[in-house]
Amino acid sequence: MQTSTTGPAEAPPVRSNGPLDQFFRITERGSTFGREIRGGFATFFTMAYILVLNPIILGSAEDKFGNQLDAAQLATATALVAAVMTVIMGVGGNLPLALAAGLGLNAVVAFQIAPLMSWDDAMGLIVLEGLLICVLVLTGLREAVMHAIPQPLKQAISVGIGLFIAFIGFVDAGFVTRIPDAANTTVPVQLGTGALTGWPMLVFCLGVLVTIVLLARKVKGAILISIVLMTLVSVVINEIADVKSWGLTEPALPGNPVASPDFGLLGEFDLLGAFGQVSVLTVVLLVFTLILSDFFDTMGTVVGVTAEAGLLDERGQVPGLGRVLLIDSAAAVAGGAASASSATTYIESAAGVGEGARTGFANLVTGGLFALALFFTPVLTIVPLQAASPALVAVGFLMMTQVKHIDWDRYELAVPAFLTIVVMPFTYSITNGIGAGFIAYVVIKACLGKAREVHWLLWGTAALFFVYFAIDPLEQVLGIK
Repeated sequence: MQTSTTGPAEAPPVRSNGPLDQFFRITERGSTFGREIRGGFATFFTMAYILVLNPIILGSAEDKFGNQLDAAQLATATALVAAVMTVIMGVGGNLPLALAAGLGLNAVVAFQIAPLMSWDDAMGLIVLEGLLICVLVLTGLREAVMHAIPQPLKQAISVGIGLFIAFIGFVDAGFVTRIPDAANTTVPVQLGTGALTGWPMLVFCLGVLVTIVLLARKVKGAILISIVLMTLVSVVINEIADVKSWGLTEPALPGNPVASPDFGLLGEFDLLGAFGQVSVLTVVLLVFTLILSDFFDTMGTVVGVTAEAGLLDERGQVPGLGRVLLIDSAAAVAGGAASASSATTYIESAAGVGEGARTGFANLVTGGLFALALFFTPVLTIVPLQAASPALVAVGFLMMTQVKHIDWDRYELAVPAFLTIVVMPFTYSITNGIGAGFIAYVVIKACLGKAREVHWLLWGTAALFFVYFAIDPLEQVLGIK
């Protein structure tokens, strides 16, 4: 089925240029090999920051037993999953949609799941989540799940995760610190140590300014440019100044920037191990949180990028959507199996579309560049938190922009959305935010006499969240403890 395009001004070639052209339908979609290659490079450079951020987010967290994941191994796993799944999406889905470890999802793993269990158990939950999404896709239940949750709540979840990520960025950089209880103060957090001091803090503040200026000027690859620039600044400062501590990562140049990939994390997961660490109810809620974030973020990204490329059919549907969603679900499985967290489709793929990419051939370029990055992990692991954290703040801003789509005049939707957004960062828990929003939504609807408007799946989920929040008094009433 041919699809309309919003191709560039020049006339597309009219004759096929060989088997690759025919397989990827490059000419048919009004593109050229040159545009596809440029698009592949653009997508890589706008999302390559994940090679730095994913090891920092996952590597900075500890599991229940105090264990941390190795940064070099995380960089390898992140690059490998991105390379393989991006190529598979290109060949199997034939759309310019690149995949990598999902921001937001990795925060859930690092700060919500890992503290409850071992890393193997946490990654096992990611694999389980991916398998369940595969089932949802294959059975057609994705439509039922989509219709069950009101659009404002979906948007609020993305906004809340954005604020949560930004907060993590401020905390990781030391811009926001916790005030010890012994201080007897009425505020729980403060600016720096009461003031902003030290060279690392200067790097962070400059990084935030550089990033927001680049974003405001709509510079392609703004986040990656900021990370690279501030890392170089950090290296220089580390050489000429007396810096007491950079935190987890010191920006010291490696002796050899090239190294063999370390695949030590591959296969380090326990599919059912989480059930031995926490209650079944907690496992269900954690997996549900992962599915919700992964599933709906993917749907929005796929539709948005494909629409921008002019590839939606006459009914406004994505061509080969079933294959695309199945590959995305398999990426979640692959991410968990490699200990890189759940991999998902990236909205940064729109950068490649902006450069003219219209087919999966662009993915071969993007995936190839991720594969090349496997051999440069020593460079990726010298980036200090202060140089990378501005990217978290920027991503938080980008996710926050969805708040404009929420109708704040309809309290029955606005109040649950508000609770979803604020509870996430305020309680340092994505799960808590989703639960607060769901419970508020069904309660308000019921009190307004509109209980029938709430899908039964949402009633069931809200009931699970109620038990989750009230687990301690319920256990006391039941005599469990």
